[in-house]
Amino acid sequence: MLGGTGTGSITTTHTTIDEPSKPLLSTSYPSSPPSSIQDDSIDDSVDHIITYNYNPRYFQDIPFLVLFLLFILSTFGFGIFAIANRNPNASNVSSFVYHYNTSSCVQIQSPNMHQFDLLLLVASSSLSSSNHVLKGLIWTLVITLLFSGPFVLALLWLLRHYTKQIVYGLLPFFVLIPIFINVYWFVACTLSSSCSDGFPLAYRILVLVFVFFIIGVIVWILVANWHRIELTVRIIEIASNALTRNLGLFVVLPCLTLALLIYFVPIVVFMVFAPHNGKIVPHLGKGSESVYSCGWKQDPWVPAYYALAILTMLWSAAAMVEAQVFVISGTIAQWYFSKEGSRPNRSIRSSLRNAFGPSFGTICFSGLLICVTRVIRAAVDTARREDVASGIVIIILRCCVNALLSAIDFLNKFTINFVAITGESYCSAAKMTYELLKRNLLSAVFVETVSTRILGGIIFVLSAVYAIAACAILKAVSNLGVDAYFVAVLAWLLLIVVLGFFVHVLDNVIDTVYVCFAIDRDKGEVCKQEVHEVYVYLPVSRNHRPSVAVRTPLLV
Repeated sequence: MLGGTGTGSITTTHTTIDEPSKPLLSTSYPSSPPSSIQDDSIDDSVDHIITYNYNPRYFQDIPFLVLFLLFILSTFGFGIFAIANRNPNASNVSSFVYHYNTSSCVQIQSPNMHQFDLLLLVASSSLSSSNHVLKGLIWTLVITLLFSGPFVLALLWLLRHYTKQIVYGLLPFFVLIPIFINVYWFVACTLSSSCSDGFPLAYRILVLVFVFFIIGVIVWILVANWHRIELTVRIIEIASNALTRNLGLFVVLPCLTLALLIYFVPIVVFMVFAPHNGKIVPHLGKGSESVYSCGWKQDPWVPAYYALAILTMLWSAAAMVEAQVFVISGTIAQWYFSKEGSRPNRSIRSSLRNAFGPSFGTICFSGLLICVTRVIRAAVDTARREDVASGIVIIILRCCVNALLSAIDFLNKFTINFVAITGESYCSAAKMTYELLKRNLLSAVFVETVSTRILGGIIFVLSAVYAIAACAILKAVSNLGVDAYFVAVLAWLLLIVVLGFFVHVLDNVIDTVYVCFAIDRDKGEVCKQEVHEVYVYLPVSRNHRPSVAVRTPLLV
């Protein structure tokens, strides 16, 4: 077995291949800076390998960490200033009039009720008029949220032990449930006089045909990828088993999301009070007569603060997503490289410590790239939809932008997974990951996207069944009437968000195991035999059609 000499390159005893190829990429993680005087002959004889770095790590990408902290400090600093410097008369502009003697605006009366209190009164009166709808909505969402946790754990258990039965059993419902919903709304709208009057028959038929066209596309996707269903089943089974061994992630990851929401609260408060910074000034009205009136003049720094706060929130959200991926990858990698029968100690705690410690600058860098990519892509898509400009130059520019964004997505695919394992900087990890996968004839952009689609279909079917059952129960035990459909749709959205988060975690587990499999293959080891028996069949490109039944694993 190949052995690493760097203190950070810790290996365990695993099955090895008879003639492992020597890795072309070498890395080490020394616990102290190397001596300036070294023996070249000794260095040449040492094989450095990529493996999980258990040792204390160095801080990476510090400039991006400092820049991120500056954004946060600026947002909170100017936000506190916005609250302390706000003008209490910002909501009472209508009570000010122009005084010709003093050439200024003066308050002529004190309003009996502020606008905010008036809004509260209107809202309370409207809520009181639909109290039974609100009560039914709250109870339905609370029950859905309470049952979502056990529902996710039950689904994980089923995917671990009965993956094939779950996948093949729910595949027909990928088509049957959309057909049922499509026919049901069409018939219900036709029988309802109010719906049929407001929605003419021609438009109803057009929507019906369009939905059936979408269903046909789904059927075509299933048929075109049918040869990968068996491989997908085994990949999901492997990922479910790995996630079952690390159930603490279901506690830590929601806590990180909750912490992000709590962190957003003061920023939102700052943004609410920021427009209150300014003063009431007289201005000359338009028209033939020179009539002065009073208006609100906002301080010029408020729009800049809005931009700063929004960018900080976007960057923070992207960084938190990357931090969650880091924690998932670090935890699963420690499970993967542990000995059979043993369980790594405090794997989640060490991943959290690395994520918000030495590698937090790398996470900020990755989050910044994702944030900028999403903003640019949204701007390009908006310009295309609105036809802001046309011409060959604009088309070429859009193609260049899309190519650049695709390159960034390509670069970022497995980078954070690799950073969580090795503790490298972002640029170094991106380069090493690409070379690692390329050297082992693995795809740098394609793991098995069918698994994501299958999981997405499963959670859609389960959440749709839950929504249909909830709607039937509401119509049977309450007098909500048509509002029962609205409550059921909201319950469906809540459940699908929770299950979507579960699929997001499972997808990252699949990616992490893929990177760990590549590291194993690079070292000539087999840390998890069951993983190699499945992942060896992954296609090296989108056009590759491997057959699980006939191909012999390379590492078995």
